[in-house]
Amino acid sequence: MNVAAVDLFCGIGGLTHGLIKAGIPVVAGIDTDKTCKYAYEANNDSDFIHADITNLTGKEVSDLYPEGCVKILVGCAPCQPFSTHTQKNKSRSSDEKWGLLYSFLKLIREVQPDIVSAENVPAIARSKVFLDFITELEDLGHDIFWDKVYCPDYGVPQSRKRLVLLASKFGPIDIIPATHSRDEYETVRDRIGELEVIAAGEVFAGDPLHRTSRLRDINLRRIRQSKPGGTWRDWDEDLLSPCHKKESGKSYGGVYARMSWDTLAPTITTQFYNYGTGRFGHPEQNRALSVREGALLQTFPPDYEFIDPELPVSIKRLGAHIGNAVPVDLGVAIGRSILGHLGEVFDD
Repeated sequence: MNVAAVDLFCGIGGLTHGLIKAGIPVVAGIDTDKTCKYAYEANNDSDFIHADITNLTGKEVSDLYPEGCVKILVGCAPCQPFSTHTQKNKSRSSDEKWGLLYSFLKLIREVQPDIVSAENVPAIARSKVFLDFITELEDLGHDIFWDKVYCPDYGVPQSRKRLVLLASKFGPIDIIPATHSRDEYETVRDRIGELEVIAAGEVFAGDPLHRTSRLRDINLRRIRQSKPGGTWRDWDEDLLSPCHKKESGKSYGGVYARMSWDTLAPTITTQFYNYGTGRFGHPEQNRALSVREGALLQTFPPDYEFIDPELPVSIKRLGAHIGNAVPVDLGVAIGRSILGHLGEVFDD
């Protein structure tokens, strides 16, 4: 079957790599962050195009596809405007990223792909832009599936829910059934349990990605008193932050916390290397997650290359690259769903 995909908002290639693993060639990925180019091209037989999709024409994207192929256009627009992590007092409609789905839609209208897939946070389903998105797809002749997907059902070891949309001009399309039952979910231990012991602020000599952020003395004292699966309520009174003592802060038990070995990890964010921003403390060692551990929990393969030799190593930049990515194994599920659908269509 002659198929090819273009990945908008590709980042370092989480979705691209998943599609490729599923069997879908990805001819190019497009992103505004040029620091993603090295990891994207080092791990995928695909071209990285540094561009803003709001300035791209449909012809420029159409020209990327081989002649006569089934055209697949995928993308995960930045989700910050719709995320629960977005500050409540910030107007979502004023965020410039809010309109990127409209830019995605403009390209769909001009490129006329046979298959479209989009992935985002579930809260986007309540937005006008999403309703406009699915209405336009229907008007363009697509059958649409969309639903909230629980990522552990597809091998991702995070308690992460995402909205997945699939649309096809060939007829009804759906996501494949879950590949993992509840008692088969991947856990923190399954993914990172055998990595080498390192301390806060250290880099393991055998793996430059297995590096951690430094911790201030007070945070070292805090993490020593943190129990796996516990909260800051386990600490002595003198370790509490002023925000913990306020009424408004008492409900936030999921910060300054440790993961548990035999459960799912929390959703990996761009701040997963920071002990104070979530349940990102290592289950045993007195430190936050290493960059390698975050990558493995995002289901990137151990041999995926992240560090551009032309740039100084930055935990912050690597955290953004990894935390912003679509988990690779979710990308595999999306790819298998598309190929299964096309197989049914063309077999008939």
